Amino acid sequence: MSVTPLRRQFHAALPFWSSLALVPLAVWGALAGGWTVLLLPLATWYLFSFLDALTGLNLENADPETPEDALTWYRAITLIWPPVQFILLLWMIWYVSGATHLGTLEKIVLFFGVGVITGTVGINYSHELMHQRPRGERFLGDALLAMVLYSHFRSEHLLVHHRYVATPRDPVTARYNEGFHRFFPRVLRECFTSAVRAEKAMLARKGLGWWHPSNPFLRYWAMQGYMLILAAGLGGWAGLGLFLWQAFIAIWQLELVNYIEHYGLTRKHLGQGRYEHVKPRHSWNATHKASNWLLINLQRHSDHHYKPDRRFPLLQNYTETEAPQLPYGYPLMTMAAMVPPYWRRVMNPRVRRWRQMYYPEIADWKPYNKAQNPKPR
Repeated sequence: MSVTPLRRQFHAALPFWSSLALVPLAVWGALAGGWTVLLLPLATWYLFSFLDALTGLNLENADPETPEDALTWYRAITLIWPPVQFILLLWMIWYVSGATHLGTLEKIVLFFGVGVITGTVGINYSHELMHQRPRGERFLGDALLAMVLYSHFRSEHLLVHHRYVATPRDPVTARYNEGFHRFFPRVLRECFTSAVRAEKAMLARKGLGWWHPSNPFLRYWAMQGYMLILAAGLGGWAGLGLFLWQAFIAIWQLELVNYIEHYGLTRKHLGQGRYEHVKPRHSWNATHKASNWLLINLQRHSDHHYKPDRRFPLLQNYTETEAPQLPYGYPLMTMAAMVPPYWRRVMNPRVRRWRQMYYPEIADWKPYNKAQNPKPR
């Protein structure tokens, strides 16, 4: 893959700051009501899909050896967003819960949009931050997850998903022909339990019990409890209800993305619970320019799993011969995932071509389809 030098100037990083444009839309919806409460989902799903059609694909790869000091303006948006989201969320709870000019339906729709923000942007940025080494960045990632009551995602993602992706031990890898409506309740249940098991096992290896202060779940619960108290204190029962509603929508947004990122892709079982190493081919790749601005290159997911600690501006693109490609960006693909017959019509032929391309020697795919192969050792 050819690489180009990363431009370090602010104007070069500015497209990745497009998430900030969603903040005034949320405030406008709260102040004006009416049709403006629809602006947040319209912008994140439809506007960025339209911009993808206009801007096309970005096939360039920045030099992965770019030094950290050249990434200042790219990193800045991920550091600015957590306090921005915190202030916005609390203000929205305080203002909207007592707003007499907004009807109940308007409030529900508006906080649906807030959940789209805290999921599409907030959880996505927390994902970038949790993979970094500085403790301050990891704390900001934890704070973003606490705002949507999904803190265990960090443990599950780092200790389970990245280690076991595309194997039967990874709850997040969507199985071939598994509709999202079956996938969603399954991962809600299995991801929490797998995160608990992973942290218990790590503590046990250190000779520590569950209630040891180093257990991150204690921090998760404290931070989530703090957010619940704030929501109830600012907006009463209505504020608490709106906070819980946006958290559910954010989680739904995250799991929609998880669903499409690895749908139907599996690592080859080598026998006796051994699997091939993770490769770019085990994630769906998308190089659509505008949605990658909003999602800070999350759609270059093939490279993220290949190099998990690589910062988002340096994630590499892969060609069709190296990694499977999604036909559209995540905004359109997540909408498609909500209609299982359409999703299968679009994606199942792509999965079958992927299998023929990379694993022509595998004759029986039933154990892979049903996650019935032995779990990794």
